[in-house]
Amino acid sequence: MSARRPVRTALVAAAVALLWATAAACGDAGGLEGAGSTPTAISPAKLWPDLRPASSPAYPYDVATRETVKGVTVPSDDIRKVDPVDVVEAEIAAHPDDYGSKGAYHATVDRMKECGPGGNRARCPLLKAYYRDLTGDGRDDMTLGFRLYPTNQTAVRVYTVEKHKLVQVLADNDAIIGVELAGRALIERSPAGIVGYEYRTTWTWDPDQRAMVFSRDEFLRTGKGPRGHTPSPSPSTTPSPSTTPSASTP
Repeated sequence: MSARRPVRTALVAAAVALLWATAAACGDAGGLEGAGSTPTAISPAKLWPDLRPASSPAYPYDVATRETVKGVTVPSDDIRKVDPVDVVEAEIAAHPDDYGSKGAYHATVDRMKECGPGGNRARCPLLKAYYRDLTGDGRDDMTLGFRLYPTNQTAVRVYTVEKHKLVQVLADNDAIIGVELAGRALIERSPAGIVGYEYRTTWTWDPDQRAMVFSRDEFLRTGKGPRGHTPSPSPSTTPSPSTTPSASTP
């Protein structure tokens, strides 16, 4: 099982504004009137060309997670027939270091008892399951979320079916303020340590690793900053593969 990397790289870059000149027809002769001068384009400047390349990554981070879920069957290979409670309980059983009495998420175990019949649903940490084809094989996959007590983190998991078995293809733990499915991508929103900003992390399917992989990290201005102004969102991103839109089917 993979967790969010201990140190998140803050990607804060200045946006480059591109101003296009507009032309408007004027006069009976059909002449064009310029909208004014435009800034001269400046090509990127490569700094320190003789700098020796790094021999290892700055931070350890597992970009892909695959794990066959033991003890959970998939009737007729239909993932919608799998009980999400069984899936979370299987993870708890498979990772005693995380969920045991001394584990970081030990309180989740007792809370899961409230998810069954007669339990107090308000105390159940399991969130609603959503279904969408994220792998591109034409079949629904399952996205699960559940709270990791006693921390303020939420577990985000994606499962698919391969060879009649349930396979976990994404496992991420983080302080979550929102999750979205956009096409075949999963996007997590997390609070940043600076007022008026948040992180947005995108995961997409990688057919070579057969897992949802980390593909983009954004640091967004979303609300009022320290001086009280409300800027429009201005993302700073790393490249990401394109995704194919599809309808959400919860």
